[in-house]
Amino acid sequence: MLFGYIARGVTQFLGWLARGTLPAPKEPFHLRTGRKGEDEACFHLRKQGYVMVARNFRSPRHRGEIDLIGWDHDVLCFIEVKTRTTHEVKPAEAAVDAHKRHEIAAVARDYRRHLSDHCQWRFDVVSVYIDASGVQRPQFEVFRNSRLTG
Repeated sequence: MLFGYIARGVTQFLGWLARGTLPAPKEPFHLRTGRKGEDEACFHLRKQGYVMVARNFRSPRHRGEIDLIGWDHDVLCFIEVKTRTTHEVKPAEAAVDAHKRHEIAAVARDYRRHLSDHCQWRFDVVSVYIDASGVQRPQFEVFRNSRLTG
């Protein structure tokens, strides 16, 4: 547990240092927000007991990517993270539509090819709400065992 706090602190310090010394990133705000949400979700899930084994996993055979892959006890979890700065429009998890689920299912099949046939697995969705001002802590909703097909 202590290691998690240290890792998070070091990561935040390095991010602060990079923002103060490196040129501003050229990527759009929504991509930076999404990456920050994935970072926060990874730390949150680790506190919940998940053991993360991959981030932004892509398959050479299919389009799409899986944001996080981790073990929750003896179950392999393929995790899609959706980040928002407001609750105003629609819930973040609603953005995981049928097309996105289909892409994730195909990439997850490729990942599972390297594992035992008896490996239990599931699909989780994590909604992360980040305060745009950075004052409040992120809020999380974890939807375990979400459906991959329609």
